Amino acid sequence: MAPQQNAGAGAEAELPEYAGHYRLESHLGAGGMGVVHLARSTSGMQLAVKVVHAEFAKDPEFRGRFRQEVGAARRVSGAFTAPVVDADPEAERPWMATLFIPGPTLSDQVKRNGPMEPAQLRQLMAGLAEALRDIHRVGVVHRDLKPSNVLLAEDGPKVIDFGISRPKDSELRTETGKLIGTPPFMAPEQFRRPREVGPAADIFALGSVMVHAATGRGPFDSDSPYVVAYQVVHDEPDLTGVPENLAPLIGRCLAKEPEDRPTPDELMRELRAVAASYDTQAFIPAQRTGDSPKPERGSAEPGPQPEPGLAATRRRLLKRAALVAVALALVVSGGVAAVQLMDDVPAERPSRSGSGSNGAASAAARFEPWAVKPAGQGKGLPRCTYERPGLLCTQPGLISSLDPTDGSVLWRHDLDKGDSPGGPPTLSGGLAHVLTHAGRRLEALDPATGKSRWHLDVSAYRGFRFAGGMLLLSGADGQMTGVDSASGKTKWSRGIPGLSEAYVVSFPKSPWVLVSSTSADGDRTRVMAVDPSTGDVRWDVRLDGDLTPVGVTGDDVFFLAGGGDYGEAKAVVRYSPESGAERRVDLPVPVVQAQAGVHDGVVYLLGTGGSLVAVDTRAGKQLWSLETTVSQGSAPVSDGRRVYFSAADGRLLAVDAAEGRLLGQTPPRLSANSAEATAALPTPGLGDGGIYATAPDGTVFAVDARTPSAW
Repeated sequence: MAPQQNAGAGAEAELPEYAGHYRLESHLGAGGMGVVHLARSTSGMQLAVKVVHAEFAKDPEFRGRFRQEVGAARRVSGAFTAPVVDADPEAERPWMATLFIPGPTLSDQVKRNGPMEPAQLRQLMAGLAEALRDIHRVGVVHRDLKPSNVLLAEDGPKVIDFGISRPKDSELRTETGKLIGTPPFMAPEQFRRPREVGPAADIFALGSVMVHAATGRGPFDSDSPYVVAYQVVHDEPDLTGVPENLAPLIGRCLAKEPEDRPTPDELMRELRAVAASYDTQAFIPAQRTGDSPKPERGSAEPGPQPEPGLAATRRRLLKRAALVAVALALVVSGGVAAVQLMDDVPAERPSRSGSGSNGAASAAARFEPWAVKPAGQGKGLPRCTYERPGLLCTQPGLISSLDPTDGSVLWRHDLDKGDSPGGPPTLSGGLAHVLTHAGRRLEALDPATGKSRWHLDVSAYRGFRFAGGMLLLSGADGQMTGVDSASGKTKWSRGIPGLSEAYVVSFPKSPWVLVSSTSADGDRTRVMAVDPSTGDVRWDVRLDGDLTPVGVTGDDVFFLAGGGDYGEAKAVVRYSPESGAERRVDLPVPVVQAQAGVHDGVVYLLGTGGSLVAVDTRAGKQLWSLETTVSQGSAPVSDGRRVYFSAADGRLLAVDAAEGRLLGQTPPRLSANSAEATAALPTPGLGDGGIYATAPDGTVFAVDARTPSAW
């Protein structure tokens, strides 16, 4: 917010000259309750000082609300708001001094520069979700989140003005005589049940703020606050102009009933957006040889023609909302489906054309790198699932099947124009399941032909998971429904304790669907294992800490233990349901916003900023740590010999699993439109001798797993 001299509400913009020991230098802005001044401390620190209007300083109710704001702002972390330096709610003119944060408000930014770009929107939404998580954790409900209360600082958005009633913002009054909030950004319950407003009202406001940032207007738009109030309570939001990949999630934030809206943690799990631009920093392995690069063979015309051979020159998690994105991400974020893990010894794999070790070695030796654009040029990041015998991919407007040996297109299933599938296909019950129609419909396709076998409207459900040949649907009413993945027929439906507020996740080859929920204070996490075939709860345990499940191998479940203001993973936890044994391995240095993958008891974490860490839960120690320079990456995946992950610029990187050395990487494959940066990057697929990955320029490619230094 830029300082202005001699501007504001008359003489009050400059008077009084002091607030406590702080000299008020210039006017920053004014609201219904007070004026904000730029000030300086004795040491020279720049401060923003809010001074309550003289007329309200005489009102005990407003003075009480100001005390409430000071207390709330002091409890909330300075990572997401302007830290309180000093305050005197009992002064003749109550005031509060916070650290001055350079940067415009979101309202000013949109006025001056118009709607934000899609990549900026994803970053803004993730930042606001983080802020609300922190605010709600300390028992504060903001109640007045709006564009003018969001500061766009260099290190992310800051939420200001906690819990203040602004009567001058509106002529509306509730039955209590005062309106708490600003009508275009208020939730329905703030009009209908103002005494029952909870954290979900801030989520509704976040949705409205995001529509404003994306379009320059609100989802409910009228010059009359009374009309806006009616629209908020009764009408559907207008999401015209909101990017397609964000519209379903923003729509959920704007649900009429509080229980139907996502929590901040759910938002962060689904967004997975920290770095909004691609990282193109090179990280060249020292052991790369001087061999001449192979020429890349490609067609001059865009289309589904293979481009074998890649040039030989040439990472991000979970905010716990997001700590972790794993091998299966949430519906809206479109994470990665189950991948077929590669055996530790490639030479022992059966070949496609024969059997026995000789045939396998021959097949591996014959693996040829390839690259193809199934949807042609500039059609967005493909999301693929590899499971023998094929490679199934989704892109905006298209589902396709590729031959994993050469990338040739086996079949195409065209979608409606503008229909962007919500993630990669999931193989279950012998069919490929894809979320279409802006997240409203689940299509079950024959993986051999691409023909539709059945479909289901899933718009009424909070989410879904696949396990054991079943589709598990989670309802907002706490009911879980089991549907046969092959036929689409409902097999069972039953209530699951705490389901409506829980995080539901499944993992490849796991016999359960996990339902986890963390206590409000973050001290305990309840985890239940649901049998997908019957809905029975097989085990139910309460574990210490704020835990997020990241994988299942055999009978063991792996978690990241979180905490802190930045979504830090501080430990890895291994739990064995059969024995009840639990092992916790503390991390020497916390990993921020970690994404994780598990292989044979070893958990690999990739954090924002590029830290890749390996933790052996059997030995009870961290094996190694590597700084990769990749600011946004996929969840890592390992075959036991190497760890693979994708970067936002399209690179695929390989790291030695035993020593933590970078072995090689492919060249970047950037999209022509940098705004297409994605919130959740697909995890690489491990196949027979090859590694399959995708890039933002629309390429699906495969490289020889044995020779990463030659990628």
